[in-house]
Amino acid sequence: MDFSFSIDASFLLYGLLVFTARVVDVSLGTLRTIAIVHGRTALAFWLGFFESAIWLAVVSTIVQTVTSQPLLGIIYAFGFATGNLVGIKIEKLIAMGHLILRVISRENSEQLATRIRDSGYPVTTFAGAGKSGPVTEIYIVCRRRDLKRLLKMVVTLDPKAFYVTEQAGAVSNVYRPIMQPVTGWRAIFKKK
Repeated sequence: MDFSFSIDASFLLYGLLVFTARVVDVSLGTLRTIAIVHGRTALAFWLGFFESAIWLAVVSTIVQTVTSQPLLGIIYAFGFATGNLVGIKIEKLIAMGHLILRVISRENSEQLATRIRDSGYPVTTFAGAGKSGPVTEIYIVCRRRDLKRLLKMVVTLDPKAFYVTEQAGAVSNVYRPIMQPVTGWRAIFKKK
């Protein structure tokens, strides 16, 4: 039996096109789902439009050829799986939405709340009692993209602090961190 297998350049190009289109299509679908969760209807609409257009183009071409070239089905599946990963990575970079950050601190809670407020975030504190005595809960609503910066402050001032994040649904007013005055060449373009 001869099991030799040859792949020509046109098949490789077609396979790469199917894989890439599938990665883009599924990435858009992942972002669309997250946009829906965050209530961003216009963004979800356009992402859904392009996602379905790409999917329809890929499926309508691959269905005709997958029986004669089953390797395309595997390429299609790898594109789907890769698209999930790429979509999640993109979403983490974009970091849409808001979070509730709750910090439970036994030490330096007053200094921690002041430092976070001085950075431009609204902070509410609550007195509480834990297993080892009094604690302070520091309640902060922030943009998801600001979380790493806030956690760095928290861990620097109170390495033993306990924190938890929650997804925030509707948020009435979130202050952004205080911006430094524009200087240098950027000041030229600043509106007066």
